[in-house]
Amino acid sequence: MKVKKRPVNLDLTTFKFPISSITSILHRVSGVVLFLAVPLIFWALQLSLKSGEGYESVVECFNSPLMKLVNWALLSALAYHLVAGIRHLLMDWAIGEELKSGQLGSKIVLVVSAILIVILGVWIW
Repeated sequence: MKVKKRPVNLDLTTFKFPISSITSILHRVSGVVLFLAVPLIFWALQLSLKSGEGYESVVECFNSPLMKLVNWALLSALAYHLVAGIRHLLMDWAIGEELKSGQLGSKIVLVVSAILIVILGVWIW
C-alpha cells in the first residue's frame, strides 16, 4: 500500500471559510450557548417563584451591569439562532439551496441578526 504525502495545514487562521459555513458554525455555537444557559435560567425561575424575597433578589441581580451583559449575550444568541433556524427551515423546503441564494441567505441572516442584536442591546440597557 502506497502512502500518499498530503499537505497538512493545521493553522485554522489561514483557512478562508465561505459565508454560508460561517453562519452555520455560528448557528451551532449559539445553540450551545443557549443550551449551557438553561441551568442559569432555571435557577433564576426557581428562585423567583420560591418567595417574594427571592423574586426581589432575582430582579436586583438582573439589574446589575454584569447580568445585563449576560442577558444581552443570551438574547443575542437566541435572536441569531432563531433567524438562522428560519433560514434552515427555508432550506428544508428547497428555498435558498443554490450557491448564490445560499450566500444571499447567509448575508440576510447576518444583517437581520445584527439589527435584532442592536435593538436588544438598546432595550436591555
